Amino acid sequence: MVIRRVVAPRIDFGALRRELGLPEGFPAAAQREADEAAAAGPPAGADRTDVAFVTVDPATSRDLDQAMHLSRRPGGGYRVRYAIADVAAHVRPGGALEEETWRRGQTVYLPDGNVPLHPHTLSEGAASLLPDVDRAAVLWTIDLDGDGATVAVTLERARVRSRAKLDYVGVQAAADAGTLPEPIALLPEIGALLTARGLRRGAVNLPLPEQDVEPDGDGWRLVLRGPVPMEDHNAQISLLTGMAAADIMLAGGIGLLRTMPPPKPEAVARLRAAAAPLGVHWPEGVGVGELLVGLDASQPRAAAFIDQAAELMRGAAYTAFDGPPPEQPGHGGVAAAYAHVTAPLRRLADRYATEVCLALHEGRAVPDWARAALPKLPEVMATTDRTAGAATRGAIELAEAVLLEHRVGEVFSAAVLDVDAPPNGQPKPGRQPGGTVALDDPPVRARCVGELPLGERIRVRLVTADPVRRAVTFERA
Repeated sequence: MVIRRVVAPRIDFGALRRELGLPEGFPAAAQREADEAAAAGPPAGADRTDVAFVTVDPATSRDLDQAMHLSRRPGGGYRVRYAIADVAAHVRPGGALEEETWRRGQTVYLPDGNVPLHPHTLSEGAASLLPDVDRAAVLWTIDLDGDGATVAVTLERARVRSRAKLDYVGVQAAADAGTLPEPIALLPEIGALLTARGLRRGAVNLPLPEQDVEPDGDGWRLVLRGPVPMEDHNAQISLLTGMAAADIMLAGGIGLLRTMPPPKPEAVARLRAAAAPLGVHWPEGVGVGELLVGLDASQPRAAAFIDQAAELMRGAAYTAFDGPPPEQPGHGGVAAAYAHVTAPLRRLADRYATEVCLALHEGRAVPDWARAALPKLPEVMATTDRTAGAATRGAIELAEAVLLEHRVGEVFSAAVLDVDAPPNGQPKPGRQPGGTVALDDPPVRARCVGELPLGERIRVRLVTADPVRRAVTFERA
């Protein structure tokens, strides 16, 4: 759901691309390999084209990693069929294309176009699960009981055919009208069950709206949007598959997990202490995740509390192992062991983790090329995660600065989301006290100096809006 949308003038993101060293094209040999793989068509696999899969993605996406079909099981429970683009079937180990994907690590998204992990002939063509064409996939079939607990998991290489490319807004409208297409008619039911199971485990999800920059005619618009319910339900299917993959790898003694330490008790205690001053009622026995899911992020005090809760979600990493499992195999946000296997068109790690799962499930040796990659992937993914994050932040900061460039001196209404809290209680020498504020209109989030009341709405004056430095600052008015 779009909460705020404000149009900005033309913006040149070229300087940001150059600053981050993002590649402009693929080496000729890598492009040639991709084109040859695309021309060869989908490789052999079990024929599952009779299953009416559909994809659910943002409306403008063409790099479609996942397709879904949900059904009831005879005797009770559910069957989740989740087809994931089989990228390994198109990328030759040891080739020029594989080498280039290691240099990139993941797709980087910018408002004026993405910097893809794979050439568009694959990522938005022959490997993408576009509708009405046969595609190579790794098909996960996960059976659930009536409470949403996993009772069986199988996976196989298969040939699939999506019937429709659906988007979140349209799917939400269909859900509200009770007209969801049959392949995903059960998604609200299954998604709600999986969400409830996650909350009982201690899973934590931060319900903050996202800032984004989108094209708008000859200019750009800055958008603040919150996820629609169907987006959360869809994410639960991906989490379910990632947990199944982690279980397979832990049982097989080899793999690549997505890990994050559980929230530290002292951090939870600090968050609990912040609840009452912000007007958040936190009953005894209620977990962090259960509390957050009931908060309205459009309210300033709730938004400030959710922002404080983000401090619990630190230390995410990729953890490879070959032999004994890692000391800390779980993911604190998921409250379970979890792995990335559902976005191989966009993330390098997923291709290798999927290959490990296939080998273990089939009772054969993990291919040498996949085993050798595992210990090297954490560093590559960490580095490219930072690049992708810097691209996202930089694009938003640039749009904010351009949008406000000619409004320096104006006063705006803002909510205080965060305030400086140095460990010793004293600000750094020469640094003014302040924090982070969020404007409603335009939807900007930036630093503000002054004594700020956490979770309150205040008036702030724009002091700086510099597109060159991508800097926006306010002071309390």
